[in-house]
Amino acid sequence: MSTSQISRRDNFQLSMLLNDKRYRSYTFQFFALIILICIMAYLGKNLLENLAAAGLNISYSFLGEASGYDINQRLIEYNSQSTHLRAAFVGVLNTLLVAFLGCIMATIFGVTAGILRLSNNWIVAKLMMIYVEIFRNVPVLIWILIIHSVFLTILPQPKAFRGENPEASMLWDAFAFTGRGIYIPKPVFYDGSLIVIATFILSIIGVFAFRNYSRKKLYDTGQLIETRWTSVVIFFVPTLLVYFVMGNPIGLEYPELKGFNFKGGIYARGSLISLWFALSIYTGAFIAEVVRAGIQSVNQGQSEAAGALGLRSNLVMNLVILPQALRVIVPPLISFYLNITKNSSLALAVGYMDITGTLGGITLNQTGRAIEAVLLLMLFYLVISLSISAIMNVYNRSIMLKER
Repeated sequence: MSTSQISRRDNFQLSMLLNDKRYRSYTFQFFALIILICIMAYLGKNLLENLAAAGLNISYSFLGEASGYDINQRLIEYNSQSTHLRAAFVGVLNTLLVAFLGCIMATIFGVTAGILRLSNNWIVAKLMMIYVEIFRNVPVLIWILIIHSVFLTILPQPKAFRGENPEASMLWDAFAFTGRGIYIPKPVFYDGSLIVIATFILSIIGVFAFRNYSRKKLYDTGQLIETRWTSVVIFFVPTLLVYFVMGNPIGLEYPELKGFNFKGGIYARGSLISLWFALSIYTGAFIAEVVRAGIQSVNQGQSEAAGALGLRSNLVMNLVILPQALRVIVPPLISFYLNITKNSSLALAVGYMDITGTLGGITLNQTGRAIEAVLLLMLFYLVISLSISAIMNVYNRSIMLKER
C-alpha cells in the first residue's frame, strides 16, 4: 500500500464519528452531554415558571437583613443585629472548625488503633477490636448524644469552683473543665509577636525538611541519621531564642471565675467538645480497619528484610511499612474525611450552631427562603467536599509508585 493511500485513509471524515472506534466514544459522550444540558434546562425552566405562578421568586436579598438571633459558639464577632450573611459565615466557620479538629483526632485514633490491632499483646489487640466493633456498629448520632450526656453529667458546674473549700479546682490554675464547656488560656499578642510566629512556622518547615533529607539519605546511601533529638532542637530552639530576644511578645490570658461563670481565656462549649469527640471516635474506628488492612497488605518479607538490616521495630514501621501502606490507606481515608464534614450537620442535636443550624435552620425558618437556603447549603458542602478530595488526591498522587 502506497504512502498516498495511507494518508487518504487517515483523513478525517464525518462518518468516522460513528464508524471509527477512535472517535465513537467521544461522539456518544457529546450527545449524552447535550441531553443532560437539555434536561437540566427544562427542569430549571419548569421550576422558575412554577415559582412565578405561585408568586414566588428566587432572591438572596434576605442575606442583608438583620438575623435577630444569637449564636452561642462563634469565632468572629457577631450579635443579634448582624445580618443573615454574617450568621451564615459564623456557621461556616463553626462547621470547618469541628471538621478540621475531627479529621485530625480521628486520624490519630484510627492510626493508633489500627497499629495496636496488630500488636502481639493479646489484651491490647482485643481491646482495640472491641473499640472498633462497638463504635462503628452504633449510629454516630447516638454516640453524639451519649458523649454529650456524659460530658454534662460528669464535669462539675462553675459554681463548684467557688468558696473556701471548692468541690472542684482548675488544672494548673489555667484549665477549667466544666459542664458548660472547657476554658483554656488565650494567647495575647504584643509588638514583635509576628516575628516569633514566623520563626515558629519556619521551624516546622525545617523539621519536615530535615526528616525528608534524612529519609532520602537512608534510601540513597543506607546511612541512618538520628532525627528525634535533632528535630526537637530545630523545633524549639530557634523559636525560644527569638521569643526571649524580642522580650516575651506573646502572653497568656488565663480564665478566672467571676460571678457565676468563668471570664477570659478561650471558651469551648460542651456541645463543640461532645460533637468533636463523637465524630473523632466514631470515624476513628473505621480508619483503624483501613490502617490495619493497609499494613497487612505489605508483604511480610519487607519487615523481615528491614529487621535483618538492623532497623528497630519503630523505624521498620515508620520507614518501611507505613510508606507502602499509605497507598492503600489514603484513597478510603478521603471518604472518611468527607463523612466527618457531612456528619457535622448533626450538630443541632447538641445545640452546636453550624451552617446547618444557622442558614439551614433559624435563617430558613425566619425568612421562609427554603430554596435559596438549601441551594447555598448544597453549594457549601459541595465546595468543601471537592476541596478535601482535591487536596487528598494531590497527596495520594505524590505517594503513588512512579515508573522509571
